[in-house]
Amino acid sequence: MASTPRSPSAPFNRLRRTLRLLYHGRSATAVRFQRAVLVVDLAIIAFFIAGPLLRDLPSYIWIDIAVAILLSCDIAARGLAAADVRRWLRQPTTLVDLFVLVTLLLPAWLANFGFLRILRLWTLSQSGFLWRPLRTRGYREWEETGRAIVNLVTFLFVVASFIFTFFAGPESGIEGYVDALYYTVTSVTTTGYGDITLPGVWGKVVAIVVMIVGISLFVRLAQSIFKPTKVYFPCPQCGLNRHDPDAVHCKACGHILNIPDSGAD
Repeated sequence: MASTPRSPSAPFNRLRRTLRLLYHGRSATAVRFQRAVLVVDLAIIAFFIAGPLLRDLPSYIWIDIAVAILLSCDIAARGLAAADVRRWLRQPTTLVDLFVLVTLLLPAWLANFGFLRILRLWTLSQSGFLWRPLRTRGYREWEETGRAIVNLVTFLFVVASFIFTFFAGPESGIEGYVDALYYTVTSVTTTGYGDITLPGVWGKVVAIVVMIVGISLFVRLAQSIFKPTKVYFPCPQCGLNRHDPDAVHCKACGHILNIPDSGAD
């Protein structure tokens, strides 16, 4: 009896299933893979942060190419692992990652937009990869604080790179990347020593935006650290996850809760 011919799409579908299990699974193999991807992602982000200090090195272009290849493979694999590719392509994190990749592939044309590469840290935070170790080890309550820290750090380095790219020069007092980062931190914290200032009307506009957004992120970080701790207990009625430790009723739907007391014997 003749064997049934295999569909040409069978290997492709099998590849998609494998990638989906690796990126989203909870098996030992998937966890090891996800940890390896996280380490590579953090190394790439470290390269993006240090990029303005490394541009004059002869090896910089080769590292840039290697990062572009790694990021291309990761984005392609994540797209194949997505259940709905069109929906995945419309997500803001995917669009940011694709733009970062374009700046790597076309450095001669998009050199002035290289400062946006650091947004890769934000997309990594939004993907959940960064927080899975906290969740698996029972430290999920620190996730919100971690996200606030990542948002602030991302903002600081994006702004510092932007200022270094467009305002570095004798008239501003910014002679290097460290000067740009120093100006950003003093502006965000409203310290304002006045030893470095951005020239012109646009310099004042940038300073205003940095101070307003930066102080908002600082307040958000303070709130996540000092506000009362929430417990993660899904409401059987509406599914709300976060509640006060002594909550009796769900604040969203009023359903009676039975949150275990972690301090009980």
